Amino acid sequence: MEEQYVYFREKQRFRQPWLWVVVLGVAGLFWAGFISQVLFGAVFGSRPIADVQLTVAFVLVGIGLPWFFYKMSLTTEVRPGELQVRFWPFHHKPVIIPLHTIRNYIHVTYNPILEYGGWGMRWGLQGKAYNTSGTKGVKLEFYNQRPLLIGSQRAEELWEAIRLAKEGNS
Repeated sequence: MEEQYVYFREKQRFRQPWLWVVVLGVAGLFWAGFISQVLFGAVFGSRPIADVQLTVAFVLVGIGLPWFFYKMSLTTEVRPGELQVRFWPFHHKPVIIPLHTIRNYIHVTYNPILEYGGWGMRWGLQGKAYNTSGTKGVKLEFYNQRPLLIGSQRAEELWEAIRLAKEGNS
């Protein structure tokens, strides 16, 4: 099978310092509890849980939560005739958007919190959004469904790639 040409590819991750302060702060509490109670035998907190339960919680939250946020990614690709979006781990396969279903595409600056309720896979009054950080992206308007915003650190390049891919298949 022949390798398909890729006009644009971007892989984004959650790298906001404030997010990592929160994630690592929560994980740090579980590390402190695990080290204090399980390794050193001291009681952690005013209502301690059993060591086995604390160990399970430590693995899930103390190790799993930071790993989950570190590995979470948004991959966007523009190929001839299609746009692919994959928000790992929620999409095991990319969501494929045929370019002929896109009526219009606009380079936008948006407010993720006010318009979509934050970052990630979001649904708001403006439609659906896939974003990891920043305030720029490309808003896709369709013939028969609500708009979709794809956040990008390289929104101008994404817009141009969609233009080129659409023109190449018209």
